[in-house]
Amino acid sequence: QVQLVESGGGLVQAGGSLRISCAASGSTFSRYALGWFRQRPGKEREFVAAISWNGSTYYADSVRGRFTISRDNAKNTVYLQMNSLQPEDTAVYYCASRNLRATMRPDEYNYWGQGTQVTVSS
Repeated sequence: QVQLVESGGGLVQAGGSLRISCAASGSTFSRYALGWFRQRPGKEREFVAAISWNGSTYYADSVRGRFTISRDNAKNTVYLQMNSLQPEDTAVYYCASRNLRATMRPDEYNYWGQGTQVTVSS
C-alpha cells in the first residue's frame, strides 16, 4: 500500500508561480513512476505531467514549457513547479503512482492522493 499526500496548493494571480508537492510512503519510492493529474470544474480528470523511475519526464501540451515535474528520492517526494499560471489552470491537482514507467493514462495508476486545490485568479 502506498500513501500519497499532496501539499502546496493555494490561490495565485495569473502569471504567478506555485510549487506543489506529493510525499509518498514506502521504501521503494525510487522504483515508482509518479504522475500529476488535474480535474477542472465540470471536466474529467486529465494528465498534466509524469516522471518515470529513471527520471524521464512527460508533459501535456497545455503545460509544456510552463510546468516542471521533478522528484527527490531521498525525501520520497515529487514536485510540480508551475509557472506562468493562467485561470484555466484552476483545478484540483492529484498525485498518483505506479511501478517504474510513467504513462499518461489515469487508469494505469494504482495509488492516488486526496488532491490539492490550485486557484488562479485573473
